[in-house]
Amino acid sequence: MIIEYTRFARQHFPELCQPRPLDSHKGTFGTLGILAGGKNMVGAALLAARAALKQGTGRVHVGFTQDSQPLEVDTVQPELMLNTAGKLLGKEDIGAWVAGCGMGLTPLAQNCLATLFNRYPHAAIVLDADALTLLSEHAFALSHEKGSLVLTPHPSEAARLLGCTTADIQKDRNQAARQISGKYTAWTVLKGYQTVICSPKSEITVNHTGNPGLSTAGTGDVLAGMIGACLAQGITPEQAIAGAVWLHGAAADYLVSQGIGPVGMTAGEVLDAARTVRNLIALLS
Repeated sequence: MIIEYTRFARQHFPELCQPRPLDSHKGTFGTLGILAGGKNMVGAALLAARAALKQGTGRVHVGFTQDSQPLEVDTVQPELMLNTAGKLLGKEDIGAWVAGCGMGLTPLAQNCLATLFNRYPHAAIVLDADALTLLSEHAFALSHEKGSLVLTPHPSEAARLLGCTTADIQKDRNQAARQISGKYTAWTVLKGYQTVICSPKSEITVNHTGNPGLSTAGTGDVLAGMIGACLAQGITPEQAIAGAVWLHGAAADYLVSQGIGPVGMTAGEVLDAARTVRNLIALLS
């Protein structure tokens, strides 16, 4: 399996396969900011952040969309830097962002998203979950720099973005992805069986990795963190987005090959397996 994955990745995502330079340091691999984790949803933020960290991002900051900081430290991954979203949005050195994982639909969350687009018009931004619902109700992204926005809806979120039904989305997933990309001038990752990736130029890629083990809470947060990680590391969007989707599914397939899942597979296991697979394909490339 790993040999096949290495061949595929080397052909389609060579930037994902690059070994790390001997003279690299944490600044080499970018800084990612994550706006997420509203009330009772801190876990979503931590899953995205841990996934980004384990994909090799140099520094990962988490800004919780709450009035006060719910955690001083992630005891599982103390490397993560935690703050409130309001304080994090004052930082100047963040090259890519993920927003939405459990962030909520509160006025605070809405204000944070508006501030993100106003202050960081040139940054790569990945929107997931609640951020997509907010986007469907407000024109935050329409003035953002063309091509640097990534939307990661599941079919119900896609329906909200287009003002149609989930059945309409599933009837023609490629066309739905094209419509979302066209409406928002964005990359679209329409999640589900054979996830569809559409570029702002309406170019379609269909992913073929993954299995039903991914049908569990938190795996979408992990994917958002992985896409953000690849973008923060300077991988081109064409390879970062489709590559992260492919790697996310490949991690789930690897787990099944090791006797883990699909029943009972967890998001935390997927993010660890994604690190393993990425290192193996880099080693064998």
